[in-house]
Amino acid sequence: MIRPMRLPPIIQGGMGAGVSNWTLARAVAMHGQFGVISGTALDVVLVRRLQLGDPGGHLRRALDAFPDRALADRIYERYHVPGGKAADQPFKSKPMVNNQPSRLGLELLVLANFVEVYLAKEGHDGLVGINLLEKIQAPTLPSLYGAILAGVDAVIMGAGIPKDIPGFLDQLARNEPAKLKLYVAETSNGNETVCHFDPRDVLSVLPGELKRPMFFPVISSVTLGSMLLKRATGRVDGLIVEAPTAGGHNAPPRGKLQLSAGGEPIYGPRDEVDLKGISDLGVPFWLAGSRGTPQQLRAAQEAGAVGVQVGTLFAFCRESGLCEDIKQQVIQLCIEGKESVFTDPVASPTGFPFKVLSLEGTHSQQSVYEQRNRICDLGYLREAYQKADGELGWRCPSEPLDDYLRKGGKLEDTVGRKCLCNGLMANIGLGQVQAMGGQELPLLTCGDDTKQIAGMLRDGATSYSAAQAIDFLLSS
Repeated sequence: MIRPMRLPPIIQGGMGAGVSNWTLARAVAMHGQFGVISGTALDVVLVRRLQLGDPGGHLRRALDAFPDRALADRIYERYHVPGGKAADQPFKSKPMVNNQPSRLGLELLVLANFVEVYLAKEGHDGLVGINLLEKIQAPTLPSLYGAILAGVDAVIMGAGIPKDIPGFLDQLARNEPAKLKLYVAETSNGNETVCHFDPRDVLSVLPGELKRPMFFPVISSVTLGSMLLKRATGRVDGLIVEAPTAGGHNAPPRGKLQLSAGGEPIYGPRDEVDLKGISDLGVPFWLAGSRGTPQQLRAAQEAGAVGVQVGTLFAFCRESGLCEDIKQQVIQLCIEGKESVFTDPVASPTGFPFKVLSLEGTHSQQSVYEQRNRICDLGYLREAYQKADGELGWRCPSEPLDDYLRKGGKLEDTVGRKCLCNGLMANIGLGQVQAMGGQELPLLTCGDDTKQIAGMLRDGATSYSAAQAIDFLLSS
């Protein structure tokens, strides 16, 4: 384990799929802080980047470093399009992830996570972590193994209670099989469904024992932090303590859900975290959620934290994976003081509140989203459920309405739901060209800290680097 004195005061947030990409994480790590890549949907990110021609040859370089060269070559030949596909042509599909993935599906998950971590760690000795969502269970084990193969330094996980992850890290670092219990809705037969992963199902020759990364669960209460430290299946090395002002998915308010006049969840005193109680748990911790100022960093450290986790400031820097036109639109809105972030209680298929940045011409506008043809072709946020015949099925409240209802879903669960999977891909220039609905549009998430962006810019600048964001946070 890395000694606490070496843990950096700034952890870069693991923002939406492909936003916290290897370029950003590497830049942050090289500037002495904790760089983080988003581990969500990296398999589709890999195959679509390959179909864009792999500009710069970075993916090919990382694939060449993979322990099983034949496997890497096979994936490259299957998906790489020299010079990139035509803009009006759809991306070639990949297998949707479920509890019994195909051999190709497993290979893509392991390889994609290896590639992203390898590139983020290339050429320096800084720290790089990976952020995953506990709610997205099916790809977890192969994703973790791919990241561990590439030497990831830490795993960050929220959107649930990830008490079993530390034990999985121990097993996978030893190249041992692991089994994850899958949550299944409407189970009646008492049978347990598991996602099983064995490194031997992917690699022809296993490496020696690998480095076990640190584990930092994302929590929003002392109770959850204490429970994880006592009941986790292995070592918990630190905690990310997140407030509901953080971007992406937020923990729901405690108690009965109440909405403001504007339709946002109301958080109250019960949702405030007892920082003294967190400090008394005796492990390193970082505070997250609207912590993107030097004053907030100092306040966190005075409360006993190592430092802060910051996402929004990094989301719009030059190295992030967001499309350049989106960055420029948002930065201009921030300069004009017109940025607006809405905590949507229903947009996410997961049921967690989800922060959405209002941006013209994107799926943040309900009228624009209603023109979208409902389709579920990526499926990361699908829910497993038990069919009447006892078999396992998968459904998503954002899929075609008739399909969802036929699978036993409730009509009320579809109201206001949006397709995050395709929207997040569009944010990073990897939106699908749908046969019936044209180009997928962005759906942008970020935290409430957008107001800090304008104050960080100097001398009329309209862009900034990750290093500038770090220097701003560390300034006095």
